[in-house]
Amino acid sequence: MAELKIISMDEVPVEEVEWLWYPYIPFGKLTIIHGDGGEGKTTLILQLAALLSRGEKLPCDSTEREPIKVIYQTAEDGLGDTIKLRLLAGNADCSQIKVIDESEATLTMLDERIEKAIVETGARALILDPVQAYIGAKVDMNRANEVRAILSQLGRIAG
Repeated sequence: MAELKIISMDEVPVEEVEWLWYPYIPFGKLTIIHGDGGEGKTTLILQLAALLSRGEKLPCDSTEREPIKVIYQTAEDGLGDTIKLRLLAGNADCSQIKVIDESEATLTMLDERIEKAIVETGARALILDPVQAYIGAKVDMNRANEVRAILSQLGRIAG
């Protein structure tokens, strides 16, 4: 059993938040875009990925930015017949958009390939679309303790 340790909030240093898209998506944190099917979540995130790939300003945010690499994983749409076409329609720099090959093994949030891909590519954003497809087959999404453990691992990688 862990030893009790109390932290006084006056001892906690204030830290600046670095924003990917102010005030919606911070760097180093998990952000979930939620909505019913067909409401445009994929369209939104692909447009954001396209803007990020070119270093352009995001909607309602005047922040100047450099282009960044984005890892985009999809379990619902084909890369060549859907995703790339949408990225091209958004004028994405497709050399900045990376995908982890799942042809030999399906990816889950606990897969070490995620962290390796982030390090190898220098990606600053990871998109899992839809997130529930990457929870893993042995995880019951209705059990908060199981989902929390997986999200904690992904949060560790993000931070």
